[in-house]
Amino acid sequence: MSDSTPLLDVSGLTKHFPIKGGFPIRRTVGAVQAVDGLDFQVAEGESLGLVGESGCGKSTTGRLITRLMEPTAGRIAYRGQDITHAGRKTLAPIRSEIQMIFQDPYASLNPRHTVGKIIAGPMEINGIETPGGREKRVRELLEIVGLNPEHFNRFPHEFSGGQRQRIGVARALALNPKLIVADEPVSALDVSIQAQVVNLLQKVQRELGIAFVFIAHDLAIVRHFSQRVAVMYLGKIVEIGDRDDLYNNPRHPYTRALLSAVPEATVDETPRERIRLVGDVPSPIDPPSGCRFRTRCWKATEKCATEAPPLAQAEGNKAGHLTACHYPETQEIIPVASLSKTPQEAV
Repeated sequence: MSDSTPLLDVSGLTKHFPIKGGFPIRRTVGAVQAVDGLDFQVAEGESLGLVGESGCGKSTTGRLITRLMEPTAGRIAYRGQDITHAGRKTLAPIRSEIQMIFQDPYASLNPRHTVGKIIAGPMEINGIETPGGREKRVRELLEIVGLNPEHFNRFPHEFSGGQRQRIGVARALALNPKLIVADEPVSALDVSIQAQVVNLLQKVQRELGIAFVFIAHDLAIVRHFSQRVAVMYLGKIVEIGDRDDLYNNPRHPYTRALLSAVPEATVDETPRERIRLVGDVPSPIDPPSGCRFRTRCWKATEKCATEAPPLAQAEGNKAGHLTACHYPETQEIIPVASLSKTPQEAV
């Protein structure tokens, strides 16, 4: 693989879930457009954060990347190899390099298996023998994630939520992966231990050089962990760029609204004005024409209803900072008066 080839290259990735109806013959009467044309890349050792509201397609994207779901359209390339519709035999050597950490540590671990068996499972399935045996490797992994190697014979119910998620991390590391998809790995944990798990993942990434796709809705955690951030809305990426550039200079109105809701401590500075979006997120079964955010956007015009804005570099953006908006924001703070404008739902 050449240096210019990304570890993961996703283009036009689409996943539509068919809706069946009719009697007595059940036929397809529509589709839930969960993911609709995503384009992004992940370099080796890089961390890409994927953020957005619940239901925007983040978790579906993660399952498509790991091939736990079959894409409807688009292309997924890993190390230059197209794995979009690859069969089991082709995927076998690749699956060990792409692992996933699931959201719920209570549901992702088999309660009937010991910790040792859970972590050794991937090695057994792939027929991997390690120097000194699998048990030695499992104890090493427990130590890496901050657990006592003597916990080898304990069961999941004997651990706290944070400890169970550490077990999930150890299982993901068992096959020495190159890419880990972390699907909201701390959202089910107490706030007091979220930082511990995030710091553990950072340590793992730094020491082992593993690339991450970090899925979350907590913008503060994503900023702490990810080098680049992609913002999703209703199945599409509306903005993607370097972490600091995106957080300090958000160009898409939706990104600006999300960041305005992040709590911040202000002493001398004037607090940021909270942007309150009008209306609900449209249904993914029948999304708005043109720009999908236009029904809640204070800048929407007729053009937004008829033309879908491409994900492109807006004037004044740094290289790699892409925005899907006909009227990208400027660096100035949005006047409060302009936020009271009702979105043009009739457009």
